[in-house]
Amino acid sequence: MEEQKQTQKPQTNNRCLVLFPVPLQGHINPMLQLASILHSQGFSITIIHTHFNSPAKSKHPHFTFLPISDGLSPTGASREDVVSFLTLLNSNCVAPFRDCLAGLLADGLIACLITDALWHFSQSVADGVGIPRIVLRTSSVSSFLVYAALPMLREKGYLPKQGFFFICL
Repeated sequence: MEEQKQTQKPQTNNRCLVLFPVPLQGHINPMLQLASILHSQGFSITIIHTHFNSPAKSKHPHFTFLPISDGLSPTGASREDVVSFLTLLNSNCVAPFRDCLAGLLADGLIACLITDALWHFSQSVADGVGIPRIVLRTSSVSSFLVYAALPMLREKGYLPKQGFFFICL
């Protein structure tokens, strides 16, 4: 008797994972890589994203993409001041994100929300709708070590220096 090898597609478990990357390329790419890995394990993937710097949907036809308003004008989308840019996004995206998530919940189960660490408001939104949240930290170990060293550098008087925080973010 000869055994036949069968190639199996991942089993879908009818549970959706929702991922929400910050709209900067160094954050979108790792989030989409994680989404691909999770999809290969049988999860359906929904990506919520802002209009600013939207991910390439054509490269990921197996995901569902849902755009939300980021409230940015073409001139307000300047990334020169990263801290102000991220603060503005965190302020502008709360209500559209909450509404989008509520719509997804009305359609079915969400197993988990995976957000970028820079979406500060997403924990309170997840708590408000009763779904678990996991944070994906997209920065490297060296970035983590720099952030850990900041208090000591301030204490020794090396900081603040003009433009330093733009390099770290």
